Amino acid sequence: MDEVFRALADASRRRLLDRLNVRNGQSLRELCAGLDMTRQSVSKHLAVLEAAGLVTTTRRGREKLHHLNAAPINAVADRWIGRYDRARAQALADLQAALEGQPMEGPTFVYTTYVRTTPERLWTALTAPEFTRRYWGGVTLVSDWRPGSPLLWQDSPDGEPKDLGQRVLEAEPHRRLAYTWHGFQPEHAAHFGWSDEELAARLGERRSKVTFDLTPHGETVRLTVTHDDFSPDSEMHRAISGQLDGSGGWPELLASLKSLLETGQPLPEPVPAG
Repeated sequence: MDEVFRALADASRRRLLDRLNVRNGQSLRELCAGLDMTRQSVSKHLAVLEAAGLVTTTRRGREKLHHLNAAPINAVADRWIGRYDRARAQALADLQAALEGQPMEGPTFVYTTYVRTTPERLWTALTAPEFTRRYWGGVTLVSDWRPGSPLLWQDSPDGEPKDLGQRVLEAEPHRRLAYTWHGFQPEHAAHFGWSDEELAARLGERRSKVTFDLTPHGETVRLTVTHDDFSPDSEMHRAISGQLDGSGGWPELLASLKSLLETGQPLPEPVPAG
């Protein structure tokens, strides 16, 4: 956590975070545009932010894209702000949510965390029913995890698995998993207090997808979750990033997964993403 505060102490680095806060997923060239800093200086500042976990990167062809990472901000909030007055810390809450991408292209949510486990055990936690039900708020994910196969949701141990239209896209055991995401359901409208008209409007959003990348990192595994392909101004994006009241989103769910693997117990009353 000391690295986080050292990284945030520099005004230039805070300015770079502000730019990612406005538009996530920028290349080095895009971040340099309009700044009174050399490309080398921007690159060095980004390296400090990445080392502190405040920025994470993904690849798009030959370009490296930079994203805000919610994990360190979430840790700061859990340690101090939640104890005193989380509601008044809106700036940190905005950073924690990783905010929006370009409105016309649809936003992207990227979250990186480090789990003290092995790639094999983390893969099992992502795919095995006996694990998923413990940190998905009682939901069991059911699939054979082959590309093209359905991913079913089982809300209770004796319930019938439901097909919400999700399909497995990629499955490289212990390395990479990707699947399409579900749309909003009637129970979401009841949970969030939406009218029939509001639910109908949100049912028109295109189907998004989520990707899990697992990379060994010493005694830990670097887990990067990328959720993208949202409609512009997506309500689902706000739900999975924890910006809607009543949704912990991916930050809470992944914290519960990390707790389960490292301590044997998930967080109390985890909230399913979306």
